[in-house]
Amino acid sequence: MARRIPPLNALRAFEAAGRLGRMTLAADELNVTHSAISRQVQHLEDVLGVPLFEGPKNKLRLTEAGTTLLSGLNAAFDQIDSSVRAVADTEDGALDVSCPGTFTMRWLIPRLYRFQAEYPDIDVRLTASSRPVDFARDSFDVAIRVGTAPWPAGADVIPLFPEQTGPVLAPSLVESVGERFTGAARLHTRSRLRAWGDWLARSGIVVEAGSRVEYEHFYFMLEAANAGLGVCVVPWPYVTDDVRLGRLAAPHGFLESGHEYVALRRARRNRKSSLFCKWLEKEACAFVVSHPAPATRSHTAAIS
Repeated sequence: MARRIPPLNALRAFEAAGRLGRMTLAADELNVTHSAISRQVQHLEDVLGVPLFEGPKNKLRLTEAGTTLLSGLNAAFDQIDSSVRAVADTEDGALDVSCPGTFTMRWLIPRLYRFQAEYPDIDVRLTASSRPVDFARDSFDVAIRVGTAPWPAGADVIPLFPEQTGPVLAPSLVESVGERFTGAARLHTRSRLRAWGDWLARSGIVVEAGSRVEYEHFYFMLEAANAGLGVCVVPWPYVTDDVRLGRLAAPHGFLESGHEYVALRRARRNRKSSLFCKWLEKEACAFVVSHPAPATRSHTAAIS
């Protein structure tokens, strides 16, 4: 059965007038005359056989039928806009990017102004997530993740840099607990419960840390370390500035964890995601070159 849809121009004119509350404002938005909006609305009322506005011309208000129609049109035009943006291959509009929350705060956002300066018409919308990527389910264009291959099917993989981790703590705490972290609370986060075990196995360093304290979010754990509440194992990109400025000490340096930071992009590329991933590659390369992680000290030197 064929759909009974009134003329799109009439629907657009009514939606704008109803949403903005005045036909003059609708005319300005659609770049037409007030009389053109009025004629389109009148035509729509004739087609539907019901009034959509009531009251004096200078104070029109929606009828019950008009309110019902406007609600449906708002959702319909939003869906049309979303669908068009999803397939349009342009260098403007929204780009949805998913990445782990602390990586977003500590590494991506401090650099994002450079991308926005270069591509001001691309609206980067960030979503914090570390869950496995499924482009058939998820609506984002690019996902930054840390882990190991195999990566999700149907995704282009852009390597950024290998992950390096190491223990950090407040400089004031180093003086009292030493390089073995004697008696210091061992801080954990639920998103990386194996961080300590993996680092100990790779480094071969023996520590004498005290009780285990667990935090729900990575950022909470970092704040606790900054406050002198214990020692935690973290990725180098998360604490680059803290170590450089002396807010945190890294007495054993950092070593590769076996994981890698990558950007995952839909196999169906668009110009916005391609530009963003190319920019990410450039920023990642600059980070590795200009902010090398402190080298891991040898097992012998660390415990002597």
